[in-house]
Amino acid sequence: MAYEHTRSGHVPGEAGLWVLILGDMTIFGVFFGVFAHARASERELFTQAQHELNFGIGLANTILLLTSSWLVALAVKNVRGGDAVRGSRYFLFALLCGLVFLADKLFEYSSKLSAGLTPMTNDFLMYFYVLTGIHAVHLIIGMSLLLFLWRRTRTPTRTPTVAVTEGCASYWHLVDILWIVLFPLLYLM
Repeated sequence: MAYEHTRSGHVPGEAGLWVLILGDMTIFGVFFGVFAHARASERELFTQAQHELNFGIGLANTILLLTSSWLVALAVKNVRGGDAVRGSRYFLFALLCGLVFLADKLFEYSSKLSAGLTPMTNDFLMYFYVLTGIHAVHLIIGMSLLLFLWRRTRTPTRTPTVAVTEGCASYWHLVDILWIVLFPLLYLM
C-alpha cells in the first residue's frame, strides 16, 4: 500500500524522536558556543592550528554527507511510494557514503596523531578531536540505522513502517546538519 504524503501537519517519524533530535542539537549548540568563545579568547592559536587540518578531507566529507542525505531522501520517497526494494538501494549507497566518511576521518586522525598532533597539543586540537569524535559516534549510530533500513527494505514483506523509516532518516539528516556546522567552524572560520 502506497503512503500518501500530505502537507497538512505531517511530522516525519515519531514525535518523541524529535525531542531527542532537538535535545541533541541543543547540546551541540552549547558545544559550538563554547568552541566559539575559546576561539575568540585564543584567535591566533586557533588560526595557526587550523592550518594543520586537511581542508580537502573536510570538503570531501561534506560532499559525502550531503550526497548521503539526498540518497536517504530518495530512499524514503521510494518507501512511501511502495517501492521499498528500490529504496533499499538508496539506503545502501547512503551507508557507503557514511563508511567512506568514517574512513576519511580515521585517516585524518591517524595522520594528525602520527605527526604528534594530539588533543593535548593545544586547545584547538582538543576541540577538533572532541567535536569530530562525538560527531563520529552519531555517524556510527546513523549508519547502524541505515544498515537496519537497508536490510529490512530489501524484502518487501519486512519493510518497516513509514514512521520508522522517516524517523531513522531524520536521525541521519541530523548527522548531516551537525557536520554542516562543524565543517566551517573547524576548517573555514
